[in-house]
Order: sequence, then C-alpha cells, then structure tokens
Amino acid sequence: MTPLPWLTADVPGCGGSFKASPEDFEVEEIPAYEPNGLPDGEHGYLWIEKRGRSTPEVAKLIARHVGLGERDVSWAGLKDKHAVTRQWLSLPWKAIAKLEGFNVPGLTVLKTSRHRNKLKTGHLRGNRFTLVVRGVTDAGAAKAAFEQLIVRGVPNAFGAQRFGARGDNAERGKQILLAGGRHRDRFERKLFLSAYQSSLFNQVLGLRLSRGLFATVLHGDVLKKQETGGEFICDEPQVDQPRADAFEVSPTGPMFGPEMRAPTHDALALEAEVLTADGVTSETFKAGGDETRGTRRLLRVRLGEPAFEASGDVVRLQFGLPSGSYATVVLRELIKPAAEGPVDEPPGE
Repeated sequence: MTPLPWLTADVPGCGGSFKASPEDFEVEEIPAYEPNGLPDGEHGYLWIEKRGRSTPEVAKLIARHVGLGERDVSWAGLKDKHAVTRQWLSLPWKAIAKLEGFNVPGLTVLKTSRHRNKLKTGHLRGNRFTLVVRGVTDAGAAKAAFEQLIVRGVPNAFGAQRFGARGDNAERGKQILLAGGRHRDRFERKLFLSAYQSSLFNQVLGLRLSRGLFATVLHGDVLKKQETGGEFICDEPQVDQPRADAFEVSPTGPMFGPEMRAPTHDALALEAEVLTADGVTSETFKAGGDETRGTRRLLRVRLGEPAFEASGDVVRLQFGLPSGSYATVVLRELIKPAAEGPVDEPPGE
C-alpha cells in the first residue's frame, strides 16, 4: 500500500521512537454523556484505568467475578492494551456490590455511578491522548509540524494497524467482494471488507493531499458541518470555501457502499479515479451486504486542546481526537518514519 503523502512535507521529520513503555501512551475517553447518578438507574457505570490489558479482557474478568455473561458488560470504545487508558464500562447496577474485593493487576476501578441506559458501542465523543516520543533529534521540527496540524487539521487517515500485521487485509476484502461477498468466517469477512473500504478512503485522501486539495472545497464535494454533522453537496465552492477555511465545514471522503451519499461533478470524478485504478465500481460493494452499506468520513479533523512540551530529546504531546480517528497519524506527521508498519493502537472508537 502506498504511504500517504505528508501534509507537513515542508517540515523535516523529528526522528525518535514511540511507546517505549505503557506510560508513553495515555488515552482517556471523552464520553458522549456522563452517567446521571440517579437512584432509578438500572445500569452501573465503572470508570476504570487499565494497563497491559485489552478492553474485552477486562470486561470478561469483571463479568466472571460478578457472575454475569460477557455480553452483560459493555463499553463505548476499545482502548489499546499496551497503554495506560481510562474509560467507562457498564453492567447491571445490582452487580456492582459484588465487585467488593475485586483485585486484578493492571486494573483499577476509579469510581462508580449509575444510569438509566446501558453503555453501547459508539457512545463517546472522542479520546484525549498524552503521548511521549523519545530520542527526538529535532524538537523544533516536531513543534513546527504539530503547529501546522493545529492550524490545518489532521488528515483523518486510517492507521496502518487497520490493514493487519501483514498489510493484506484490504486486498483480502477486495477479493471477497469480487467473489460475490462469500467468506467462511463472519468476523474475518467484516474485518477485511472494512479494511478495503478504509484503503480506498486513504487513497482518495492521498490523492487530494498530493494535488494540494486537502482543505480545498471541490464542486460536488459532500461537505459535513463540524458542529452538527449534517451533510450537503457543494454547489458553489466560492461560497463554501470560506466556511471550510474557518473549519465550519469540511470535505468528506468515501467509505464506498450503496447507502453512501455520492458526490457530484469534480469530487465525483476524483473519487471515480480511485475506483477505476483499483479495477472496481461503486456497484462492487453491493456484494458486501450490511458490512459495506457505505458512509462519508471527514477528510480532516481538528486537534482538541493541543499542548506541546519538549525537554532534551523527549517530546510530550497532548490532544483530543474525535471517535474513530488515529493518534498514530499525528505521530507519523512529526516523526516521518522511513518505513511504516502496523502500530498496536486501535482507533478512538
């Protein structure tokens, strides 16, 4: 897979390495809502801190301790195993009392509350990251690149980890579609089809980056309002460009599928280039059924409450990202690694 062009190509890489220890990668969930704590809430909420454990692993341990099924413990988003992470889990309130004496290395229940609704996947606004890069050779370059990302936004690319350890998940998804959508394993089918959609999104994003169209509004773009998420077709780029410059709206890219809102005019032609080059059409994705319905994804996202510190050869970054965006994309713009590969970090789901 061809690496994305750098948005900050005019700034040299700062060098260094990431995630020497779990403490170099901290993630705190930004929930869509806080539990209300009212006494009629049937669901207990746990604010946990974990390290060295995945979210499903923690949920399984809690369920086993309180005598529930694994599906009775839910979460809004997956958090990295090899990091210090904080997030909400939910389970029936009546089981909370059974957590007394629950003691598992690498897991701390920081507080509990209750709520009327069960926590479900996607019930979060984003994640706040604290990242440490060590062995930096040019802290000035790191700061310059980071400041560009603050002003221009971050390319909302899917990280390399989306495409598997061997980088072939997307190709396997493509082959499933070309074979009519059939695959022996349901989990793999969903994983590979999503990877193929993600790969094509990255290709569209890369094409726009290479042509200097990252934040440029094209005739026919599907634009998304930053505050409400509402989408509309751009009929007058000269009218919508100032709104994009002010980050009121942003262009979106395709997660191809029959239910995706299609662009028109220039934007349609650009996205069609990617499909043609890959030997597929928009009709190809009908074979994926429910797994490839299609949607639009922002081409750029803003860094929330960014902060930068440098001391010697160590750089410390803080920022927020919306759900589904990858912190490793920020790091690659700063470090500019000579070779890119998977990093064990799920998206901020």
